[in-house]
Amino acid sequence: MELNADLSCPATVDSAALAWVASPMPGVERRMLERNGNEVARATSLVRYAPGSSFSPHIHGAGEEFLVLDGVFSDEAGDFPAGSYVRNPPGSRHQPRSAAGAVMFVKLRQMPPEETRSIRLNTRDPTLWHDCDEHQQEALLFEASWERVVMLRLAAGYMGADEDWPHGVEIFVIDGKIEINSTSCNAGTWLRRPPGSVLAVSSQGGALLYRKSGHLS
Repeated sequence: MELNADLSCPATVDSAALAWVASPMPGVERRMLERNGNEVARATSLVRYAPGSSFSPHIHGAGEEFLVLDGVFSDEAGDFPAGSYVRNPPGSRHQPRSAAGAVMFVKLRQMPPEETRSIRLNTRDPTLWHDCDEHQQEALLFEASWERVVMLRLAAGYMGADEDWPHGVEIFVIDGKIEINSTSCNAGTWLRRPPGSVLAVSSQGGALLYRKSGHLS
């Protein structure tokens, strides 16, 4: 299956407009944003676990990254409530489950073999955040030579200048609403822009964003 699989092309998806699609495991559904492959695939998705559902044990050959948006996700490493950010490096193994139910933003098979460290962060921890200016706060989630991942809080009335992304950029709107180059993006919107893109981001009412950059060149 190929869905927004050409990384040299821009892509924008309003996930709220997508139907939930059943996975091979009962109670686990997905909204697919990008995909290159079948069940073993490079993929970016929203994943929803019904209360009491689980997935079979598996190994992440090229890593897994996820942000818990709602509910509580669990595996052998513990319980991860909404706001948890997790990176499981290539070769890691787990058995996912959720007693209460959960919704997650998930990226699969997008890590190089050089990534070897597991990361578990609570993005609601105030010590993670710092002021970029009076209208923007940033929390650094991961940084290496191959990519940088942050969460951003934009205050109401935020007006960003044109910004160059020589190695590409990817944004998921967690909450609120933004305008990118005059295009409105509501909560749940995912977009990817290829290397060389220029973006101007603004938000009239404020927003919370996930942003990954440097990984598409």
